[in-house]
Amino acid sequence: MQQDPSDMAHDSSQPRRIHLDTDFGGDIDDLCALALILANPGVLLTAVTTNTEDAGVRAGYTRYALAAAGRGDVPVAAGADRRLGCYRLPAEGALVPDEVRYWPEPVAPLPGPLDAALDLLEASIRANATIVGIGACTNLALLEARSPGILRGAHVVLMGGFVTPPRPGFPIWDHTFDWNFQVDVVSAQRVLAAATPVLVPIAVTAETALRRSDLTQLRQGGPLAQILARQAEAFAQDEDLAGRYAPTCPALSDDFINFLHDPLAAAIALGWDMGVTIANVRLRNTIHEGWLIQSPAPDGHPARVVTAIDGPAFSSYWCDAVTAQRNDHLSEVRPA
Repeated sequence: MQQDPSDMAHDSSQPRRIHLDTDFGGDIDDLCALALILANPGVLLTAVTTNTEDAGVRAGYTRYALAAAGRGDVPVAAGADRRLGCYRLPAEGALVPDEVRYWPEPVAPLPGPLDAALDLLEASIRANATIVGIGACTNLALLEARSPGILRGAHVVLMGGFVTPPRPGFPIWDHTFDWNFQVDVVSAQRVLAAATPVLVPIAVTAETALRRSDLTQLRQGGPLAQILARQAEAFAQDEDLAGRYAPTCPALSDDFINFLHDPLAAAIALGWDMGVTIANVRLRNTIHEGWLIQSPAPDGHPARVVTAIDGPAFSSYWCDAVTAQRNDHLSEVRPA
């Protein structure tokens, strides 16, 4: 079933309101998603909240990236912290890669009370913003617990879900690779029961790619694109995803660096529709042996699941958008 990607009516004469809820600073695709949102002058980024936090480290990186893009006006708040004990994470140790290699200079953390992040989320929902969740669902679950029913009519797009496996030629993943839902399964289950989200699962994000051939274009872009190029180089050295997946994934390019998981979710929320198919599905979301299992069922909760995209078209669209030298436009649309 093909339909408008976001399935959300939008008055083109008004800015599209977006709230980003993110585990920024780990995998570089969160920065790629933020860059895509900022590259669209028709978008009003109402706020950014972070999850799987480590005393404000992720919020600090977010604030730095926004400042580099000339958008220091966007509110940022550190949300659910690893110390809440709800995450499938080690009790100690770094959650983000080496700052010296990934960022141009030291970045100060931005700690804050959890309620400040929940307040921003609630304000965005009440302002009819689309919530783009590209991390754990913890903040959304905590907001639903604080304000029961608030997610019922909210516009929510989540990067996450595992309903069907990726197509042949792409990574051989199962549900355990769905980090965003599996890192806090209880919160994911609660949000899926409370909202009717658009899910952008790893089966389709597997078909996106950040490639080495993109780096020259990124280096010629604005300050944020240049940071992305720096981080992509470091990420390629640290993770070597091309080397890890090449033997079993002939559909991936030889110069593959990373999947654009989170940017695809952001693009769906923004209305990008190249080859996009969204199916209305009822999903049973159960927790079994510590893992969230999703399966279609007549008595399941409704969701809208992205089932197909044009991966190469999206990857080109993303790179062109974030390198379009739009710095002059980025200050035109500001939060109310």
